[in-house]
Amino acid sequence: MIPHGVEIFVGLQPIDLRWGFERLAGLVEERLGRPTRSGALFVFFGKRRTALKVLFYDGTGLCLFYKRLDSGCFQVPAGLAEGAQSLAVEEHVLEELLDGLRVEAPTRGPRPH
Repeated sequence: MIPHGVEIFVGLQPIDLRWGFERLAGLVEERLGRPTRSGALFVFFGKRRTALKVLFYDGTGLCLFYKRLDSGCFQVPAGLAEGAQSLAVEEHVLEELLDGLRVEAPTRGPRPH
């Protein structure tokens, strides 16, 4: 279950999923420019997109969630801008991602008046 109201950032560049807590925390700080212990969830995909890791801080320490699909691959959202390192998503989008559903990056349309 994903905590309500938490920020979620999906890393768009594949990583080596053998990396653990410290290396992933470094990626959060370096690539995403976010504090690791902010309470946000940080999602990283492997090169083949058959597995992902979610790094988060629960208030007492870093936690690492790992999911590998039995078949198929995760559909990584495309970035909004060229060279984007991450994409901020909402809780329902992460739930869909974890369920193996195709997720599209949000597009900006005309603003309602």
